[in-house]
Amino acid sequence: MSQPTAPSRDFIGYGEQPPAVRWPDDARVAVSFVVNFEEGAEFSMTDGDSRNEGIYEVIDPQPQADRCIDSHFEYGTRVAYWRIAKLFAEHGGHYTLSACGRAVERSPWLARHAASQGHEVSAHGWRWEKGTNLTPEQEAQAIARTRDAIAQAVGRPPVGWHTRSNATAHTRRLLVEHGFLYDSDAYNDDVPYTVDVSGRQHLVLPYAFDTNDMQFQNTQRFGTGDEFADYVCAAYDWLWEEGADLPRMLSVGLHLRMIGRPGRIGALRRILRHIAGKGGGWVTTRETIARHWLANAQKDMTA
Repeated sequence: MSQPTAPSRDFIGYGEQPPAVRWPDDARVAVSFVVNFEEGAEFSMTDGDSRNEGIYEVIDPQPQADRCIDSHFEYGTRVAYWRIAKLFAEHGGHYTLSACGRAVERSPWLARHAASQGHEVSAHGWRWEKGTNLTPEQEAQAIARTRDAIAQAVGRPPVGWHTRSNATAHTRRLLVEHGFLYDSDAYNDDVPYTVDVSGRQHLVLPYAFDTNDMQFQNTQRFGTGDEFADYVCAAYDWLWEEGADLPRMLSVGLHLRMIGRPGRIGALRRILRHIAGKGGGWVTTRETIARHWLANAQKDMTA
C-alpha cells in the first residue's frame, strides 16, 4: 500500500528580504490580541457528550457529569469576558474574538457585543476539538456550521479561521471553498504570507503559543500574571526594534477563563499600557492586518 505524500515544508520563508510593507502611521509592530471564546463548545457529559474536557485547572477526570469543570468554563462568559471588554474599551485598539461556532450559538450575545465594539469575530471550529479527529466530510460540515452560526449572530460571516491544535491536509482547501480570507494554522513567522491552495493564493497569519495565556495551564510556564506580562512585553520590545526596518507582527493569545481571572487580568492591563507607553504598536484585528498585508505586499512585489 502506498503511503500518503507528506506535506511540503518551507524552511526559508522570506529569508532576508520580506516585503517592504509598512503598517499604518508607520507603526513598528502590528499587535494582534486573539481572545479565544470556547466556553460552551468544550466536551461535557452534562451536555450529553461521552466525556468531559480534561484541559483546565482541575486535573481530576470524572467518568460522570462534572459540574466542577463545567463551572470553570462558565466563569469565562459570566464574569471574565466583561473584565476583558472593559480593559479594551479603556485602552483602545481592537482584538479578534476567535470563537467556536457552538459557543456562539449558545451565547450569541457575547459575539454580538464584541462585534458592536468594533472587534473581529473569527472562527475557531464548531466544537473545541482537534481537527485531525474529523473526516473531510465532518470537517467541511464543522466549517460551514461555524461560519453560519457567527454570521447569524453578528450579521456577517467570519473571514478568519484557527484550528485547535493540528489542522488536516484538507483544512485550507475547505476554507478556500467556504470563502475564508485567512487562517492562523501556522506558527512559523512574524509576518503574514501566502500559500497556494488549489491554484489560489490563500493568506496565513501565523499565531503563537509562547505569548499565550494557555501556558498558565498547559505547562505552568507562567506562575503569575507578572511573569506573563514580562514575557509578552519583552517580545513586543524586540519586535519594536526590528520593526524600524522590517514588518513585524505580535500575536497575543488570550482565553476568557484564563486571563480573565482576577489574579491574571492585571497582566493584560500591563501589556496594553506598555504598548501604549512605548508607542509604535498598531493594535488591531487579524482581518484588518490581513487586508492591509494583501493590499500592500502585492504592491511591493509588483513595483
